[in-house]
Parts: sequence; structure tokens; C-alpha cells
Amino acid sequence: MDNRLSESADAENFTWLISNFVDDVPGVEHAIVVSSDGLLLTASRDFPEQYAEQLAAIASGMHSLALGGAKMFGKGECEQLIVRMQRGHLFVMSISDGSCLAVLSAPSADMKVVAYQMTKLVESAGHALTPQLRSQLRGVVSP
Repeated sequence: MDNRLSESADAENFTWLISNFVDDVPGVEHAIVVSSDGLLLTASRDFPEQYAEQLAAIASGMHSLALGGAKMFGKGECEQLIVRMQRGHLFVMSISDGSCLAVLSAPSADMKVVAYQMTKLVESAGHALTPQLRSQLRGVVSP
């Protein structure tokens, strides 16, 4: 099998996982994965790229601030951020090597369920976000 086909399939499978997370978790509207340097790696289906990139910048900045604050005050690792807004929620969860998963949900979403499902996703698929896969995902998002 051509190695490029295998790499492309890995990137597609990871993107499929993120889109299925959105489809399967009630109240979740969009999800993205952001690299440690703030680049959008993948976004769920039907999330316009311009908004996904803006959310990537927001999530990356918030994640970085939270990591720095946790370190400065000796509180250990930052595991998750939750921003509660009038018309929804923004969840940001660490994956590995500074990357993160960001999720936008409807106001009716059960925050505990969303957080739990994010944890399950990160625990089951986070190890797949290897440097090679991150490189492939960057190529898919911005050819």
C-alpha cells in the first residue's frame, strides 16, 4: 500500500472522529483540534473554515493562558476550560504536547455530558495525534 494513501487515511479517520463526536453528543455544535502553536488541525463537518480558524486562535490563547496560570500558581496541569455564555458554551481540553480540543455547544447541552464525552474522546484518540498526523492534518487544512 502506498504510504501516502495510509497517511491520508489516518488524517481522514481523525477528522471523521471529530465530526462523529459532534454528531453523537447532544447539544454539541462544532469541534476543532488545535496544535500547540495555534494552528487549526481539523474541524468538524459543516464548520466554516474561517470560523474554525478564528476559534483555533481563541482556544489556543485561552489554553496557553490557563497552562501558564496553573503553572505559576502551582496547581498542576490545566485539564479543561469551560466558558459559559448566554447562548452556549466553549470547552477547551488539553490533548497532548500543548494541543487541544475545542468544542462549541448549545445552551441546552448538558455540560457534564459534554465534558465527559470530550474526556473519553481525548483518552481514546489523543495518542493518535502524533507529530506525523499533525503534519498531515496541517496539509489537509491548508494545502
